Amino acid sequence: MPSLEPAKPGGRELSAPRLRRDTPRKAGLDAGELRRLVREVHGLTTGEHPWTAGAVVIAGRGPVVAVAEAAGWAVRYASYDPRAGRGVELPPAARVPMAVDTPFDLASLTKLFTAVAAVQQIERGTLGIDARVGAYLPEFRAAAAHGVTVRQLLTHTSGLRPELPLYDCPDNASRLAMLRAEAPVGTPGTYTYSDLNPLLLQHVLERVTGRPLDVLVRDGITRPLGMTSTRFGPCPGAAATEDQRRPWAKADRGMLRGEVHDENAWALGGVAGHAGLFSTAPDLAVFCRALLAGGSYGPARVLGPDFVELLLAPPGLGFAVDQPWFMGELAGGGAAGHTGFTGTSLVLDPATDTFLVLLANTVHPRRRPPANGPRAAAATRLARAAGAARRA
Repeated sequence: MPSLEPAKPGGRELSAPRLRRDTPRKAGLDAGELRRLVREVHGLTTGEHPWTAGAVVIAGRGPVVAVAEAAGWAVRYASYDPRAGRGVELPPAARVPMAVDTPFDLASLTKLFTAVAAVQQIERGTLGIDARVGAYLPEFRAAAAHGVTVRQLLTHTSGLRPELPLYDCPDNASRLAMLRAEAPVGTPGTYTYSDLNPLLLQHVLERVTGRPLDVLVRDGITRPLGMTSTRFGPCPGAAATEDQRRPWAKADRGMLRGEVHDENAWALGGVAGHAGLFSTAPDLAVFCRALLAGGSYGPARVLGPDFVELLLAPPGLGFAVDQPWFMGELAGGGAAGHTGFTGTSLVLDPATDTFLVLLANTVHPRRRPPANGPRAAAATRLARAAGAARRA
């Protein structure tokens, strides 16, 4: 877990202060709105049919963490009973309460780290943002033939379909062959959200750097920022996800905890451009703060300010920008973020210098259609906390 206290090695004041825990007033946020935020997050974990088994919320402004709260359970269910249509609850003594530093399967928040790793290579000149994928991966014949570009992969405008059943392939060779042969099915330049985009980007990055994605993320992002709890799985002690079984899932794996939930990422060995990372809310708060500070945190710099701007400027490279469906009233001033299928989300808003990390295990004990209202409501509380403090 990264430090939340200011660090001044050798008595020098750092240009990008580390996060510290302090009061809403010190953060320039309204305490009443933040109390409502905390109360509502706790409410998401209660009742007969809660939105999630457990959740962690961290919110702040500038270098100040004003909210760091855990609610509910990291592990609540032993399995899912399809006949009864509900989870089989563990005895109270066997459940695991949620903690602020509980790791979560980030699911599609992994895409943000893949995007940052790509922009780092763009900054270094080893990757061209408008270069064709075929220039780096000529063996990916279909993408090469259709002129798919790096920018299109980062903005989900390649025309590639949302996913492929890589989990049904017998081995990695056949999975790779399927990826290499996959041609766009949509019109290039038209937005279609697809896990295949960061998967191809992963192969591009590994080709131009000669290093695997997990090493690029560790050496280029998490280790410099002190994000010691962020890594590709397995991750013992993580919040549980799904009792993964057919027909509702795509594989029969039982109750998952600390193993990647996404079936394609699992089939690929747990390290994939679209899913596979585990992290904690405090670590993700550091990630948000570094981007809000122009790419620096403490003594570390992971991107230059111009390249952070490139990353976050509409429509966003890997990041979604100004999306009210999960950003609520934070959307509209250049807020950027993402959601993950397992229940994870983060938003950072340059206009108010605020950040919100809401991690939940909504797929425990079984996946269901996403309900983004609670995410938007939490972001709206933070937006109102910033606005009310300005008016006070």
